[in-house]
Amino acid sequence: MKLNIKGKNINVYESLKEEAKEKFDRLDKYFNKEEEMDLKFSTEGNFKKVESTIFLKGGTILRAEEVNEDFSTGIDKVIDALVRQIRKQKTKLQRNRRSGESIKFESFDKVDEEKEDDPIIKREKEILLRPMSDEEACMQMELLNHDFFLYLDDQDMKTRLVYKRKDGHYGLIIPE
Repeated sequence: MKLNIKGKNINVYESLKEEAKEKFDRLDKYFNKEEEMDLKFSTEGNFKKVESTIFLKGGTILRAEEVNEDFSTGIDKVIDALVRQIRKQKTKLQRNRRSGESIKFESFDKVDEEKEDDPIIKREKEILLRPMSDEEACMQMELLNHDFFLYLDDQDMKTRLVYKRKDGHYGLIIPE
């Protein structure tokens, strides 16, 4: 697996890069060689944040992030989270008998399979998308006490999604 390491507001020293490469090599047994993983290190106050995103051939994206007091613990917890996601993906794919994904299933023991129920859609809701600015959408989301809000941009009339981030700020998703 190809590892792309970046730092946000920090210099990622060679020792941290080597530690990350060594620890993430444990995931190689689950993947073919052509997958890529983006690994980002950043700081939030006194805490260290590790974010990992793996892009699989079939279009699936695995993502994990951890905030800890040190990067080493964060790396370990991100790896644990990714292994759990891989196991869930394996179980789901075997149920659906889909192929073409890039996870090597033979790397798992039968005991490793997670017993997870498929997600159930409990409610469907049709909404009318209204044109508004990003700021208006944030205000509307807050008024409704939601974590996200779907709307049409009032400039280009394209669909956008604004969401509340863990840090309390907002994120904006603009589909291509």
